[in-house]
Amino acid sequence: MSQSISRCFQRCWLGFLGCCRSLLGENGNSIIELAVIIAFFAPPLLFGTTDMAVLVYGSIEVSNAAHAGALYGSRSTTFAVDTADIRTAAQSEASSFGTNLTVTPTAYYACSAAQGGTQYATSAAATSACTGSLGSPLLFVQVLTSAPLTLPFSCCGMTSPVTLRGTSVMEVQGQ
Repeated sequence: MSQSISRCFQRCWLGFLGCCRSLLGENGNSIIELAVIIAFFAPPLLFGTTDMAVLVYGSIEVSNAAHAGALYGSRSTTFAVDTADIRTAAQSEASSFGTNLTVTPTAYYACSAAQGGTQYATSAAATSACTGSLGSPLLFVQVLTSAPLTLPFSCCGMTSPVTLRGTSVMEVQGQ
């Protein structure tokens, strides 16, 4: 059994060496062709990959900033006082954007049985509307974030700057 395996490896090795010997007569044309192809295709691939990586990272950062602001707002009891703190929480989460990050926090009420339905600006309006099968009014905080992002290369048809947006909605606890 071991002799047949040994013969198989010998044939494969001799076949590989024979293949390599047949390349000795070539003048390197294929290497030159490969170098030319790489020269044309590698830079757009590299630049496009870099642009996409920066775009995805920035998008994640802006979305996380919206989530951080909404999380801070969901823990507060007085939304009107905490608007500045919500902005601060969101901007500290996306510190690489600095003051270019726009944060817009809003609060609204919705009925507990129809959270995706009508939004009410005041607790009184929600209380009068949320009767019977619609349940009780719930307070939500919504944080919208946006920031301009300048791509490092702007290649492959991507325009720069790109405006990134993030949205997060959370129910305010302790109501």
